[in-house]
Amino acid sequence: MIIFDNHFHVDPFKGLFLEAVKQFHRAGGTHLNIVYKSAHDYGFNGARAEDFMKAMNFHIELVEKINRETSVKAFAVIGVHPAEFAYLAEKKGVEYAKNEVMKALDYAQKLCFEKKAIAIGEIGRPHYEVSKEIWNESIELMKYGMELAKEADCAVQLHTESFNEEKFRELGEIVKKVGIKPYKVVKHYSPPLIKVAEEVGVFPSILASKKALIEALMQGDRFLMETDYIDDKQRPGAVLGPKTVPKRTLAFIQQGLMSEETAHKIHVENPKNVYGVEIEE
Repeated sequence: MIIFDNHFHVDPFKGLFLEAVKQFHRAGGTHLNIVYKSAHDYGFNGARAEDFMKAMNFHIELVEKINRETSVKAFAVIGVHPAEFAYLAEKKGVEYAKNEVMKALDYAQKLCFEKKAIAIGEIGRPHYEVSKEIWNESIELMKYGMELAKEADCAVQLHTESFNEEKFRELGEIVKKVGIKPYKVVKHYSPPLIKVAEEVGVFPSILASKKALIEALMQGDRFLMETDYIDDKQRPGAVLGPKTVPKRTLAFIQQGLMSEETAHKIHVENPKNVYGVEIEE
């Protein structure tokens, strides 16, 4: 059975790295989107576009290592985290930071064109309070990332503040203006507002908690599942542990809360449609 975690981080310095991936596999997991953390997490400065580019190359190498040394099929998602932009803007000014991040996102698009990555992300808006200028330019960078993804016909994964229906509708307007295909915009760490997300042309990625998954399934099967596992030994199991998506999926099937057909839609068909990748049976 195919089981896909849509948003999973690895950290070869502070985390379990390959062992976390093996834990995912032992629990029944088969496919992972490995999402870029930050230049700083990967040992780079994060002060220039070149730093982000080196961090992206390092991230691709981590994904290749997972594919070589484990039984899991991993895909790379690469971008510049909005917190990286906010930090750089505070240190060196908004205009400088925006230019460097745009150059880095151009490089992320290049890696998507070369099929080394399948999506640009996570990009978006900081989840904490920032100045109005940084906030507005974060939105401009999010739009820029969507435009690059539209050109490359790849997906984007969005990191944002906490979401509700109103914010989904606001995001839907941005998606419409950019003209990116609606199923190519993935809201990472999405609340289980499945119907609203579909209305506005956004694809929700639901945290695999029991409560969120039950709420999501009551509205349909147009969503992905994720742990947002951060792979930090100081914070084991944060946000959710590496085994959560397979364990939750298999438990829900066993308990009659999810059919095998629904599991196939969530873990095979939805990732294929969103990312254009083959999920081998």
